[in-house]
Amino acid sequence: MRPNSVDLKEVDSVEITILMDNYVDLLMVSGEVAKQPRLGDTLGEAQSRLIAEHGFCALVTVIADGQRESILFDAGLSPDGVLHNIDILETPLDDVRAIVLSHGHADHTGALIGLLRRLGKRKLPLIAHPDAFLQRKVVIPDGREVKLPPPDREALLQEGAELVEDREPSLLLDKRALVTGQIARTTDFEKGFPIHHSLVDGRWQPDPWIYDDQALVVHVRGKGLAILTGCGHAGVINIIRHARNVTGIENVYALIGGFHLSGPLFEAIIPQTVEELKAAALQVVVPGHCTGWKAAHAIARAMPEAFIQNSVGTRFVL
Repeated sequence: MRPNSVDLKEVDSVEITILMDNYVDLLMVSGEVAKQPRLGDTLGEAQSRLIAEHGFCALVTVIADGQRESILFDAGLSPDGVLHNIDILETPLDDVRAIVLSHGHADHTGALIGLLRRLGKRKLPLIAHPDAFLQRKVVIPDGREVKLPPPDREALLQEGAELVEDREPSLLLDKRALVTGQIARTTDFEKGFPIHHSLVDGRWQPDPWIYDDQALVVHVRGKGLAILTGCGHAGVINIIRHARNVTGIENVYALIGGFHLSGPLFEAIIPQTVEELKAAALQVVVPGHCTGWKAAHAIARAMPEAFIQNSVGTRFVL
C-alpha cells in the first residue's frame, strides 16, 4: 500500500446494473459477466419497454460477508427516465445506502429529486464535489451556448438528502466502496473540455478541467479494482492512475462508464487512450454514455476479449 493511500476493503463481488445510458438493445445475449434482462414473451410487454436517453445512472451493489448493500451512481437526464427503468426492471432499492454524483452536469442529475422521493426520507448521504453545484455552459464554436443547469441544492436538502460536499476521497459501505474525489491530472494528452465554462464570482470563466468529475471504485477479491465513471471528464487514464494511487492497488480488473471521447475535440486522443487501456491489462472494459462510437469501436478492435457492449438493463457481475 502506498503512503497516504486509503484502506479500501476487499469485497466478494460487485454487481453494476445500468439503469440509464444512451443505448438499449433488447436482443443482447447474457454472458459470464454481462447479464441481460428477461425479454417479455410478447414484444411490447413491460419487460421490453426499457428506455435510453443521453444520460447515465447505475446501481452498484457490493456483496461481502453474505450482505448486499448498494449505491446509486448518477441519475440520468430526464426527471422520470431512471424511475421508469427501475420499475420495468423491478429493481429493489431497499439496500441503497448512499447516492454518488460523478459530476454536476444535467445528464447525470435529472432524476435526483424523483429518486429521493422514491427512496423516502432516509437521510441518505449524497456525495458530490462542491463544484457540482456551479452554473455551467458549453460555448459552441459557432457562438451558440448550451446551458448545463446544476442540481438544486435546496431542493435536495428538502427531500431529505444528507449532502456531503468534498474534494477528497470518501469511503462508503464500511470502507467497501471508494468515491475518488477530485482526480489528479497527470497525463499529457487528456486536456479537458476547452469550450466548457462555469459561473464563478458572478462572471463566466473557462472551466476546461471540470474538477468535480469523480469515479466510484470497488476492490474485488482475487481480481482487482472495478472502476465506474460517469463521463470521465478527468480523462479515463487519469482516473485509472488516480484509483491506483489512492488505493495502493495496481491491478485494475474492470472499467465501466462514460469515457468522453466523442466528437472532434476528443477523437484525436482515441489512439493514445486505447494504447493506455491495453497497457492497463483490463479484463472487462465497457464504454458507455459519452464515449462515442469511434472510440468504442477502437476499443473493441484493440481489446476484443475485454470489450463488452453496454445497454440499459445490463447487470455486470464482477
